Amino acid sequence: QVQLVESGGGLVQPGGSLRLSCAASGVTLKNYPVGWFRQAPGKEREGVACISSKAGSTYYGDSVKGRFTISRDNDKNTVYLEMNRLKPEDTAVYYCATGDLRGLAYSLVSYDYDYWGQGTQVTVSS
Repeated sequence: QVQLVESGGGLVQPGGSLRLSCAASGVTLKNYPVGWFRQAPGKEREGVACISSKAGSTYYGDSVKGRFTISRDNDKNTVYLEMNRLKPEDTAVYYCATGDLRGLAYSLVSYDYDYWGQGTQVTVSS
């Protein structure tokens, strides 16, 4: 049974940083692409970042490019999202997801993913 558990969310001031973790069981994350998504109230789920399997190439949504970094620790079977220079508009529930993506190397589209965590709240406010 695949299980993804996000952690690391919280309240941070604008300009601050957070690191989110996505710990997996029942699946070896290095063998599949892993994406981070976010959803703010009243908005659609948005693809934030993705790391491909094997080579670990990374891809980012335009709104976070240059501020967020996705990485993977194969020994811990965990994927991270380092978020810097946070803005109030980054406030959302953040989810990690994985799956075989029907053979795609990466995707920032939510319906390409099969397995999801429960989410962790990130609030950016002074």
